[in-house]
Amino acid sequence: MASSSSSWTQTLLVFFFFALPMLCTSFNPDSPSDRRVLVLVDDLAIKSSHSTYLQSLTDRGYELDVKLATDPKLTLQSYGSYHYDALILFAPKVESLGGNLDAAAISDFVDSGHDLILAADETTSDTIREIASDCGVDFDEFEKAVVIDHVKYAITPLGDDHSLIAADNLIDSTVILGSQGIKEPILYRGLGHIVNPTSELGIKVLSASPSAYSGRVGAEITDLPNVSGASMALVSVVQARNNARIMISGSLELFSNQFFESSVQQSGSDDKFEKSGNQQFAVELTKWTLHERGHLKTSNVHHHKIGETNEPAMYRIADNARYSLGIQEWNGKDWQPYQADDVQLQFYMMSPYVLKTLSHDGKGLYFTEFQVPDVYGVFQFKVEYNRLGYTTLNLAKQIPVRPFRHDEYERFIPAAFPYYGASFSTMIAFFVFGIVFLYHK
Repeated sequence: MASSSSSWTQTLLVFFFFALPMLCTSFNPDSPSDRRVLVLVDDLAIKSSHSTYLQSLTDRGYELDVKLATDPKLTLQSYGSYHYDALILFAPKVESLGGNLDAAAISDFVDSGHDLILAADETTSDTIREIASDCGVDFDEFEKAVVIDHVKYAITPLGDDHSLIAADNLIDSTVILGSQGIKEPILYRGLGHIVNPTSELGIKVLSASPSAYSGRVGAEITDLPNVSGASMALVSVVQARNNARIMISGSLELFSNQFFESSVQQSGSDDKFEKSGNQQFAVELTKWTLHERGHLKTSNVHHHKIGETNEPAMYRIADNARYSLGIQEWNGKDWQPYQADDVQLQFYMMSPYVLKTLSHDGKGLYFTEFQVPDVYGVFQFKVEYNRLGYTTLNLAKQIPVRPFRHDEYERFIPAAFPYYGASFSTMIAFFVFGIVFLYHK
């Protein structure tokens, strides 16, 4: 028994010796990226037809849990704690989600700061449309409508159907789509949608061309399409006010192995590409959606009077103050100094009394100096940074500003010297007049 116990101890020691370093390198507690991802599909065949995309997530360290969307045991949380950090919904046909999942549960999931990737197609159910609508995106409701483009359709081995288009109208943002840029057209077959014009949070990432419209293939056009032209979005993203991110695509095939590997040529163009831009587009956009890029954090927020180091309990009018903070950006592996010239500080009470653009040292430290205005009350040091593709920074720190005390005023103000002179000259003149009046006739 003693030898058996000793062998088990040695086995455990060997396991921890080799496994612990691997666990430490694979999990970064400071990482803002999602790690536990639930993938819901309406057909398990998607695991093989979209394996390249799913494998790209696994290769980057994500833990995928692929389940049928109708699984009766589905749940996102228990006792107020969520089991997953992100949800990928590749189940356009599902009429009713399993377990305790519904549109309201998924909205709560996003409202709690988690991320969502949703893909649709021409068979999209009302449930999926409702989820997209809750996120500020409205799919075309015309039955069996798809995006059709008779000008920029795709010429591929998959066929020359004009509902298979070669889209290249991409957003100009290296934060969202990566610094390498996507040069190949993107194969797209599916629904068009409109980003709610009243929403300030929705962004069209891939738009249709001016010649595209939404309708049935082969059907005669008798009325104006519901959505058409460059105003029609193909793939959109939403960044909520709590910095949760949502990606919505009207095409599930966009993520498929077949579209990833297919050659593509846009109608009317002589350029033929051996491989479409789908894989690069899907991977880069997913990196942004899951916070591998464009995620900012602040540190070392500090303010003090110039010449001092400690934060005061309050400022006095006309004091000279210094404000500083650190801003870092997550690059997918670690935090790097963020560099920008458009970060601003407001010294705020009902409205900004001071608005200063922060300088930076190139190492992530932002700072500025200013004189406290000649107004007393309760102010705020406020930084509101909202830049396309980046998480929003909202910092506010309250500080009172007092007037001079009675013993802090200058005894003789240079600007008042004429009044001092007038007072003393009046007294001297009265003294001289009294002498003359009393002692001279």
